[in-house]
Amino acid sequence: MTQSTLLSRTDRDRLSPKEVGSTLRHYEVMVILDPDLEERTVQPSLDTFLNVIRTAGGSVEKVDVWGRRRLSYEINKKVEGIYAIVDLNSEPPAVAELDRQLNLNESVLRTKVIRPDQR
Repeated sequence: MTQSTLLSRTDRDRLSPKEVGSTLRHYEVMVILDPDLEERTVQPSLDTFLNVIRTAGGSVEKVDVWGRRRLSYEINKKVEGIYAIVDLNSEPPAVAELDRQLNLNESVLRTKVIRPDQR
C-alpha cells in the first residue's frame, strides 16, 4: 500500500483517546470493615475516603451500610465484618486510588470493586 491509500484517523471515523475525553463510569464498591468498629462511625469514615472520588469530579450516588454479618471464612482471625456497599460514578484512575487507600487502612478487611452490567 502506498501512503496515499491509507486513511487518516478522521476518515476511519475513530476517535483517539485524547479526542474521546473523560467519561464517568458506574462502579459498585463493597467494603468489609473490622467488626470492632462502632457501626455509627462507619459512615463518616467512609465519607473521608470517598472524598477522593469527589475531588476527581466523580459523584457518590449511595452508601448503604448493611451492618454486621458473619463471614463465610475467617479474615485476619475475624468471623464477622461490617459490610458497606457504595454506588458511585467516577473515572477509573480515581476508583483505583480509592481502592488503594482502602486497602492501606487497617480497619478494612476486604474490598471489591465491580462495574455492574449496563442493561
